[in-house]
This record gives sequence, C-alpha cells and structure tokens, in this order.
Amino acid sequence: MSDLFFYGTLRHLPLLECVLGHALSNEKISQASLPDHAVYGVVDEAFPMIVPEEGSHAEGLLVQGFCPEDLSRLAFYEGGFDYDLSPQGVVLADGPRVEASVFFPEPGLWTPDRPWSLQTWVDKWSEVTLVAAQEELAYYGKVNATTISRNFAPIRTRAWAKLAARKRRTGDPRDTEKDVIVQSHRRAYVNYFGVEELDLQYRQHDGTMGPLLHRSGLMQGAAVVVLPYDPVRDTVLLVEQFRAPVFLIDDPEPWMWEPVAGMIDPGETPEQAAYREVQEEAHVGLDVLEYAGGAYSSSGSSTEYVHLYVGLGDLTRTIDNGGVVSEGEDIRTQILSYDTFMKKVDNNEFKDLPLLLMANWLARHRDRLRG
Repeated sequence: MSDLFFYGTLRHLPLLECVLGHALSNEKISQASLPDHAVYGVVDEAFPMIVPEEGSHAEGLLVQGFCPEDLSRLAFYEGGFDYDLSPQGVVLADGPRVEASVFFPEPGLWTPDRPWSLQTWVDKWSEVTLVAAQEELAYYGKVNATTISRNFAPIRTRAWAKLAARKRRTGDPRDTEKDVIVQSHRRAYVNYFGVEELDLQYRQHDGTMGPLLHRSGLMQGAAVVVLPYDPVRDTVLLVEQFRAPVFLIDDPEPWMWEPVAGMIDPGETPEQAAYREVQEEAHVGLDVLEYAGGAYSSSGSSTEYVHLYVGLGDLTRTIDNGGVVSEGEDIRTQILSYDTFMKKVDNNEFKDLPLLLMANWLARHRDRLRG
C-alpha cells in the first residue's frame, strides 16, 4: 500500500474518485502540507503546479492506503499532464512528519502564474474537469498517457460542449432516463475527434420500446460560425482553407471558401469564441454580432452544435496569412460585394453548408442591417 500527497485538483474528492474508479472507503485522508513549496496556477491552463519556495507551505491532502491498481490509474491520469511521482516529507496538520509521494511536473515544462486557489478552481473548472476525466479514464488500459496528453485540449473542448448540451431543453416532455435504455456504451477512439458506440433502445412513437440498435457518434465540441458583413459597403468576407475530410472523399477541390468558424474553448461563451475566431482567421475586429440561430450540424453522425452569427464591422482589407500556425491553419480571405456573393450562391459555387445558411439569413435581414 502507498501514501500520496495531493496539492492540486485531486484534492477535489469527486475527481479523485473518478480517477481511481471507486469511492474512497478504506483509504485514510488527512490534512497535510509540504514545507518549502508553493502551489501556483499554470499560465494559460486550468490546473496548478508545485514549485520549491523556501519558507512557504503547500497545503493539501495526505491519502494513505492506495493499492497498485490505484497508483497505476493515478499515474495514467497525471502522466497525461506530464507529472511524475517524487518522494517527499510532508507534515500532518497535527504535527508528525511522514514520507509520501507527490506528483511533480517535468522541470521547465510549465510556467507558474498566480498563487492557486482550490475553491476558485472548484467554482470555475471542477465540473468540466470531471467530465473530461471521465473520457480520459475510459481509455485507461487502451492507450498510453502520452496519447491522452496529446489530446487533452480537444477532450476538454468536448467536455465543455457536453455541459452546454445538458442545458439545451426546448420543452420536449420525454425523459431519456425512462425512454432510452443503454445496454452498452464504448469509447472506441480518441484523437482530435472521439468516436463513441452505443447499443440501445429508445421509446417509439407508439409508446413501445424499439429494437436493440447499434449506433455510433463522432464526438466533437461546440462551434461558432461567423459571416463578417459590412452594412455600409454592403460586402461580406470569406475565408479559404484546406479541408482534409473534403480531400478524403476524393473531392478535387478541398480548398473551401467558408465563413469564419472555430471551436468554443472551455470557459468561453459562444460570443467570445466568435470575436476571437474572426480576429485569428481574418484579422478583423467586429463591432456587433447578430445571432442567426444554433443547431446540430449533422445530428445523425456528429455531436457538433453550431452557433451562427453575422458579424458587423468595417471590411477594408484581405490577408493571405490568417489562422493559428500551431494548429496548422493557413487561411486567406476575400471580400465580395453582396450582389456578387449571392450570384455565386445561386450558381452553386460554394460547397460549405454553413455558408449557404448564412447567405439565406443575410438575404432576409440585409435591409434591417443596412438601415
């Protein structure tokens, strides 16, 4: 049996139990601290790191009695953050000093930010972290921690989208707790996208439960689509970029003209994501966002939910170097007059469905926007 000291997110017991895969029952939990260390947030991340700091005390929990399987699951989870165990002497709240293992980050990997607060993290990030951990731990024993580390960002994006989806009610009286029976649920693949499989039955329109069906879903986060429009000049801005799925289906023109689009990051509202994406992809600052609706992009195959906007602003220049280089984006833009844009729509020159949706919305609201 082994003893570990937790100074960060695993002090949140629901998360610790998720990682372990069982409730804490036989383990002994005590308040403790690690002398000459302090806990700081990580720059641009939602988790903390521990650093040597003479005279400080890193507060945390000492958990005693972990079995080898517990340690293996913890190493898998923390390894995804590039943290490894190190033996340390921790001090219990009632005075005695004991030996325990502590997860330390790889030296130089992270940059410390401000002092970290557990309660602040619980209030803002614990829910999405727990949902993300459920997906990560589903791959325990199937992939290595490096694979999870490489896909940490999209997993959190999917978790943030799942929390938003749980609030997406329109008044349907049916209850999935009673009207959907899941026989098995498997997470089959993890990467930038995930794939999950189900064997299920659902209640049919005649009130009976239907046959057992095998279904799968492409697991994605939520996204924003923004069509920049200049109501003074009566022009729209489009972006062009290479799309691998279009290439994979053997379309000879995988460079697509589209509206600005991107995923909603954890902690972001759709509006914040819309402004950020237009700046990143088109180098344009918008004045106003007009909400044009939200919907699932392909509900028979994908979990992606898209928020549609027309963004109003001054469109005066195009670029050939938009996008985020670290994400492999290579984007150029063009500005079209409204009449030219709609002529291309009517001539079926565009192959992007959100762009066609936005063109129709703009046609119905153009007079109001110009007024």
